[in-house]
Amino acid sequence: MAGNGNYHYSHIGYNSDRGKKKLWFIKDGCGVFCAGITWGLVFYAQFVVLAVLIIPNISKSAVYSTFNGLLFNALAILALTSHFKSMTTDPGAVPKGNATKENIESLQLKPGQIVYKCAKCFSIKPERAHHCSVCKRCIKKMDHHCPWINNCVGEANQKYFVLFTLYIAAISLHALIMVVIHFVQCFDTQWQACSIFSPPATIILLITLTFEGLLFFLFTCIMFCTQLHSMCYDETGIEQLKNEKHYQGRSKWLNIKSVFGDKFSYDWFLPFYQPVTAKQDVYQYIV
Repeated sequence: MAGNGNYHYSHIGYNSDRGKKKLWFIKDGCGVFCAGITWGLVFYAQFVVLAVLIIPNISKSAVYSTFNGLLFNALAILALTSHFKSMTTDPGAVPKGNATKENIESLQLKPGQIVYKCAKCFSIKPERAHHCSVCKRCIKKMDHHCPWINNCVGEANQKYFVLFTLYIAAISLHALIMVVIHFVQCFDTQWQACSIFSPPATIILLITLTFEGLLFFLFTCIMFCTQLHSMCYDETGIEQLKNEKHYQGRSKWLNIKSVFGDKFSYDWFLPFYQPVTAKQDVYQYIV
């Protein structure tokens, strides 16, 4: 959509929900279930890692157990925090019902210029925004709706989603490495000395953790690479599927900075900090 003028939400009434700092949450049964499953699987992995792989080895190697226990739990906290932020951050929802006569007139359209209006949520639709049938809102720069975070991945929460996939992949790989080391160390010894559980229970726990780790590692690695490509080329998943070309001429580095923040720092890798980016008039209402 080519535009002849730039207009921001200050022109048409910005989302009042953001000003009140309300928690963003989508009331979708499937999404809530998938998000709960995600947290449950992470807690299960923490239980197996601590009860089977860490605690029994403290007497043998305190340094190994302490280091891996702290590392795994730190990555798990970062992963769950990233998930929580992805789920409870407004992804860039356009205010509902703002396609009023007064708001459209405030755009001061010239003869021949038009605005796009969403027929489902009755909002003035910015460029690159798409309507989500689950969120029931138009989402700016919407990539896709992810049931695992019970939210859309959009302009305002993409950083948290990328960190979520990164840290889930990291703890999955870490768990798989510790499982392999545990099997090697206990192969020639009695299993009773390698676990506080019985040998059959230990094997079941480790096999389940291995299957979970492999599945999540492959899935999140694919998602992370997909999101990295999306950021570098400033092209959302929906735009790729619909073959909608959008080109701004920015470098890949600037495109990544538009998601994580204008200044590179450790904040990029922490989900506790909201990315600080320069305001750019990239959404145009009129054509």
